[in-house]
Amino acid sequence: MRQAWQAQWANMSPSERRLLTVAAWLAGLTLVVMVGVRPAWRTLQTVPTQMQAVEAELALMRQQADEAQTLRQRPPVPPVQAEASLQSATARLGAGARLSRQGDRAVLNFQGVSGEALAAWLEEVRVGARARPLEATWQQGGDALFQGSVTLSLGAGGAL
Repeated sequence: MRQAWQAQWANMSPSERRLLTVAAWLAGLTLVVMVGVRPAWRTLQTVPTQMQAVEAELALMRQQADEAQTLRQRPPVPPVQAEASLQSATARLGAGARLSRQGDRAVLNFQGVSGEALAAWLEEVRVGARARPLEATWQQGGDALFQGSVTLSLGAGGAL
């Protein structure tokens, strides 16, 4: 096969050889661009947006770490204050919320509570009673209200 190619090459005119050489170089260059350059170029174009997303996520994680450190440095809440904080936060959720305590844990069962009210409740019991969520199970109903339960750990200072 090689000898046949060499014989055909020898029979070509110089302009045909030059045209074939240029076509081979163009095909090779196209292959190099398609395989080597384009993927790298696409990566270079997407890196700035990916870096912005990573930096935003890192800033959020640093903010959360700072907040956690601040909460850790606060003194424990006396049991009476923790109970008052839990009761007042739960009362703001309305009649669809019921709080029960089991040693150093509290369980909130709720039905028909908005997401905003639930988030505010979690924030209030986390800061006011130094409680931290251990387990949460909820689902959203058709009316955009939630039902479910949240189990909290009251910690050493909040044992009721």
